[in-house]
Amino acid sequence: MFQQSAGQDPIAQLHFMANQGFTAFEDNEMMNRPVALQEKMAHTMEERKLEMGVFVAHKIYWDSPSLASGDPQKREEFLEDIRKAVTVAKRVNATWMTVVPGHKDLRLSMGYQTAHVIESLRQAAAILEPHGLIMVLEPLNYRNHPGLFLTGSAQAYEICKAVGSPSCKILFDIYHQQIQEGNLIPNIEACWEEIAYFQLGDNPGRNEPTTGEINYLNVLKFIKGKGYSGILGMEHGNSKEGIPGEQAVIEAYKLVDPIS
Repeated sequence: MFQQSAGQDPIAQLHFMANQGFTAFEDNEMMNRPVALQEKMAHTMEERKLEMGVFVAHKIYWDSPSLASGDPQKREEFLEDIRKAVTVAKRVNATWMTVVPGHKDLRLSMGYQTAHVIESLRQAAAILEPHGLIMVLEPLNYRNHPGLFLTGSAQAYEICKAVGSPSCKILFDIYHQQIQEGNLIPNIEACWEEIAYFQLGDNPGRNEPTTGEINYLNVLKFIKGKGYSGILGMEHGNSKEGIPGEQAVIEAYKLVDPIS
């Protein structure tokens, strides 16, 4: 997001973010980074008082069934990734990791698919609970990711309630849910007790707040008023190119900061 201003080195990027006043960092690709770089990034984040946000915890099947299918081999592959993610989370001082159950299995009714997903997540939660780690389920919209099993906030809420673990919660991505269901503030309110993490992005375009239709100042005021003090992940692109575009991202967040 800030590579034009900070360069390609992740360590330099972390310093740049901290210098701009950001207090957290998320990295979907952390699992795939060399161990030495993970350790160096963790040291830099600790030094600069940057909290580690989410990373993707497992291989995601975007176009074929995985957890929804009930396939024992796919389930074990997922659980093995979760075991590896525990090690990475400890190395980089992370609490949350993103989980996406993958594509629907069109050969099965949704009831069977839901039961398969719940069972896989219960077993994953048993791995995570002793370490105080949390997998956050991310519903994704039908337009960017057609055919996925998990799409809505109510569905994620139902699954988290069924799993019944403090290690299985919701990642509410405001961009995805604006497309999928809209009605943002009432839906956030309805599943509030199961939300552990937010991600941001405006629609259309999936760029920084203030570039689309979402009234981010009001949405963030609501989240702040509910007592949320966790991370707001900036999972979006930049609406403009180059250093001016990166500065525009920084200025956009100053505009929608409910405590500024």
